[in-house]
Amino acid sequence: MKFLLRLVPWFFVALFGAEIVAVFLPKRDGEYHVRAFGRLPVLLNGRIQPFDSVARNSLLQIRSTGDLPLEQVPFWKFWYHPKKLRATEWLLETATRPEVADTRPIFLIHHAELLGELKLQDKGIEKSGLRYYSFNDLKPMLEEIDQQARKAGEAKSGEQSTFQKQVLKLANALSLYRRLKFTLQPEGVDDFAHELAVFQQNLGAALAAAHANAGDKDFDRQALQRIARPLQNFRMMARHGYALTVPPLDSARARDDWQTLGASLLESAHSGALHPAATNFAALATAYRRHDAPSFNRVVETYRQWLAPRFDGEVRKGRAEYYFNNVKPFLHAMIIYLCAFVLAWGALLTFGLAPGWSEALRRSAFYLVLIAGLVHTFGLVFRMALEGRPPVTNLYSSAIFIGWGAMLLGLVLERIYRVGIGSVVASLAGFVTLTIAHNLALGGDTMEMLRAVLDTNFWLATHVITITLGYSAAFAAGLLAIIYIFLGVFTPLLSHPVGRARSPSAPPASAGAPCHDALPVTLGQALGTMVYGIICFTTLFSFVGTVLGGIWADQSWGRFWGWDPKENGALLIVLWNAIILHARWGNLLRDRGIMNLAVFGNVVTSFSWFGVNMLGIGLHSYGFMDAAFKWLMLFFASQVMVIVLGLLPLRLWRSYRAGTGLSSSAQPDPATV
Repeated sequence: MKFLLRLVPWFFVALFGAEIVAVFLPKRDGEYHVRAFGRLPVLLNGRIQPFDSVARNSLLQIRSTGDLPLEQVPFWKFWYHPKKLRATEWLLETATRPEVADTRPIFLIHHAELLGELKLQDKGIEKSGLRYYSFNDLKPMLEEIDQQARKAGEAKSGEQSTFQKQVLKLANALSLYRRLKFTLQPEGVDDFAHELAVFQQNLGAALAAAHANAGDKDFDRQALQRIARPLQNFRMMARHGYALTVPPLDSARARDDWQTLGASLLESAHSGALHPAATNFAALATAYRRHDAPSFNRVVETYRQWLAPRFDGEVRKGRAEYYFNNVKPFLHAMIIYLCAFVLAWGALLTFGLAPGWSEALRRSAFYLVLIAGLVHTFGLVFRMALEGRPPVTNLYSSAIFIGWGAMLLGLVLERIYRVGIGSVVASLAGFVTLTIAHNLALGGDTMEMLRAVLDTNFWLATHVITITLGYSAAFAAGLLAIIYIFLGVFTPLLSHPVGRARSPSAPPASAGAPCHDALPVTLGQALGTMVYGIICFTTLFSFVGTVLGGIWADQSWGRFWGWDPKENGALLIVLWNAIILHARWGNLLRDRGIMNLAVFGNVVTSFSWFGVNMLGIGLHSYGFMDAAFKWLMLFFASQVMVIVLGLLPLRLWRSYRAGTGLSSSAQPDPATV
């Protein structure tokens, strides 16, 4: 039996290790080289990114998912992988086969009043209580949606009703979808490559006629008429195009001077020469529309070969970001964290009851946290390399970094007290913060260009990282406090010994001699030591980070401190942790009281991290997102409920009942809790 228990951790390591290796291995293209197309670079939102990122971020804004399911599968068939239309394939379909794309249920509408106003209750597809609609479903209501959106846009941001916000969200999704249709060709064109070739043939005569007309000479009206319709299509593409797909011809002089395909074609009408990118995009659009895979693959490779020597950096950037998108390191780390949490919690609950199983589960959880931490670190570093920035640049990246910092703290705790507590903290913090990051990513591009005041890597690498590490430590301390309260109220585990410590009155032992006067250290005492140490860490990093932020503000805005909401939030964290430390040093509170204060520290920290951004005021409101207000309030309520649980009378705590064997030093004084 002992031999089998020793194999349990290695079974989980082999299982998840093989899964990660399979995920990280490069994938081959299918019949259509869609992956090769998805790696091609474009310019959007001020940065180079691959077509795949444009497609993914657009689909996230429209549907809140990164791909499009093609079949409905019951939830209980968790082993079955339904067919999906990947983001890049969806973009190609939208741009070249709009009549098919218009039938796809991609528009998410879940507001009951909006559904009633548009009379959509009996249309669309329902999945998990959400309703999805195709463009054809919404086409009869486009004018009404635009009118409602204009009215909603006239209201101030803070005064908009939920209905108005949902109307604006739907209108923006529809606008984005219609713009994507002009990415590779005009909507409704069947053979854009042929039309472009005919346009090029007629362009010389048309330019001659235009010059003759400008010189008040006789000119060929028919020559101008032959290019009139193509020019109208090009203007539509230039006006509504989304991504800048055509790079500059002179890469050495203006590398950022990218254009939409329509703008490039209009420019060609004046210069008389078509851009190579334009002819290639037209050819691949026609090939994909006509289901001609060999031609599509050939054109994609031809265009890549044209790009490579001229825009090598952009090609490499597109290839790297495409790989990052497809590997999805944070998603896989999140899954492994969840499995590690289940194992670590099982190890903790069986601690002292089934030592063999508890140790096997503890080691399994620890190894899984290591694997998830490596994947988490890989994603963090890879993302830094893609952005050329330190790890924290916005709310999304701050969630990833906070989870990473809490994971490291949990691993350190687990190496000191090998009972599963550290793995519980590391796995739960990693899972929750990556879940928060996943929901923050639903708004679209998470690598957007920084605001001018933030565009300094030095302060991003000092102030922001330092204070974010303070957030990580604060949440880790709060999570340990929650574990203390739950174990104390519902289990007798706080009284179980986890080691021995020297008595303060005992003389020092010689090197290598056994400690005969050591006292047993209970799990409750160990948790108290963990929380105290982490709160010291939190106070130091929060204080230093706040001071560094003041220096940055002095250089950027000409004042060290301005009582900005974000500055006030940072100060609250420092003051709250200072209160906890003084309460402990002054013996005003014992372990149970300190734990309740640490739990409320979660409220203080989350308000400083998220809450002040929702106020929409101040110089630090870079990540304003009122959609998360409900979840923040629910989190506050949950922490208050935990504190209420922690304030229950001691007779209701299983770990503090008579006969538990808890030492008197671990027993809190009812008068000071």
